[in-house]
Amino acid sequence: MSELKPIDHDILFGLMKNSRTSDRELAKILGVSQPTITRRRSSLEKSGLIEAYTLIPRWAKLGYSLMAIILVRIRVGTPGDHEMRYQEVIRRGAEWLINQHKILMAGGCRGTGVEAFMISVHKTYADFDEFMNDCRLKLGDLLEIVQFVIVNLAGREVLKPLNPAYLAEAETK
Repeated sequence: MSELKPIDHDILFGLMKNSRTSDRELAKILGVSQPTITRRRSSLEKSGLIEAYTLIPRWAKLGYSLMAIILVRIRVGTPGDHEMRYQEVIRRGAEWLINQHKILMAGGCRGTGVEAFMISVHKTYADFDEFMNDCRLKLGDLLEIVQFVIVNLAGREVLKPLNPAYLAEAETK
């Protein structure tokens, strides 16, 4: 899919508001036929613009009281082996990440002197501490700096939960 058509945009943001919206409901909202929605949705799925249909839970009600945002700087060796070292970090990092089901998102990043990030959820601080110890044990020789911020998901300080519906609402006004 080369260019996003206006109807595709409307379908994507309509589904971001509520992924349970049926093709029939979307057609009514957008003023097009249900077969058009079904055909365009299928095209969006095949192109990879729609990766998954999922819900956004209230993490604390599921027993996850912490969200961690972890920032990492890769340990650099000699100037000549920086690229080789980086490739090793990518390979070993990906191997470790694939089995870490508490990680919601991870990847490269820029800013504050770090090159990678992870966002994870944990039931307790002890659970988070065990997770960090495993990370240090498996990847510690590759990491120079590991910083983190912990968000209390069970507290009153989450003023706006993580939810793409906010973006969808703004995009469709």
